[in-house]
Amino acid sequence: MFKNVMAYRIGPNWVATASEIENALAAARFTECAPGQDKSVGWTEPRGVAHGPLLESVGGQWIAKLLIETKAVPSSVVKRKAELLAKDIEEKTGRKPGKKEQREMREDILHSLLPQAFAKQGAVMVWINPQDRLLAIDAGSTGKADEVITQLVRALPGLDLNLLQTATSPQTGMATWLLATDPDELPPSLSVEKECVLKSGAEDQPMVKYTRHTLNTDEVRKHVRDGKLPTQLGLSWEGKASFVLTDNLQFKKVSFLDGSEPDAISAEGDDKFDADVVLSTGMLGPLIQDVVTALGGENVFAEAATPEEGPPF
Repeated sequence: MFKNVMAYRIGPNWVATASEIENALAAARFTECAPGQDKSVGWTEPRGVAHGPLLESVGGQWIAKLLIETKAVPSSVVKRKAELLAKDIEEKTGRKPGKKEQREMREDILHSLLPQAFAKQGAVMVWINPQDRLLAIDAGSTGKADEVITQLVRALPGLDLNLLQTATSPQTGMATWLLATDPDELPPSLSVEKECVLKSGAEDQPMVKYTRHTLNTDEVRKHVRDGKLPTQLGLSWEGKASFVLTDNLQFKKVSFLDGSEPDAISAEGDDKFDADVVLSTGMLGPLIQDVVTALGGENVFAEAATPEEGPPF
């Protein structure tokens, strides 16, 4: 259910019930792009059942789903049509269109072609753990996560989110683990796997990327000592899950190992969805906490002296 995770801590002053969130998301329910519209963003049913809840509550965990639909017209098509139109204007009037006019022509052409463009949809899952005040987004890039955060804050007034941060930076922690020569020097629940990206601080310096390569070697340690620091490192957690940790505390390529994979459950329909939620969140919660602990614990932001009165809706 979650292949990539960006985790956020929910601020102390924001409180809402599942029904309040459901009503708020309903006001921003997804609708398909209009003929001349190039993008539409809104909330849709996580379970995939039409007219179902927009916030699913399973085992005390809340799941939402943002749907993003985009239409794209190849820029080469717009450019070619604009050039032909500009040439036609010049031939008929002897006047070459200026930059502003050419820009407006391209915009008009794009708008006229959008109804013919194919729509592409992509969904992003959101997990809220209300008890631990943790929110996680299934996003592999900061840009996509930011878009989801924008929609969440827009739909849920007063929502305060801070990207999960640790006392020791992920890059420092990963470098320490790569330099370790004794397995006992590693965090007890984590193991270094065979994937890593090392970069130096200088932009013009080469990058070293390891794939399916043993990392407990003098060669890797030398790279780290020479100033090439890890931006990504493959790890496994308690033999139950594997993932790639990044230098900004993203969890990428999350995969549950044999015997722990939610998709292996012999269930269908609603039972399958519920089982996926229970097992995915049940694994990811402790996994994230163990990584945070291995990095010196969480940096906690100062809480407001007086919580806001009343619900945010």
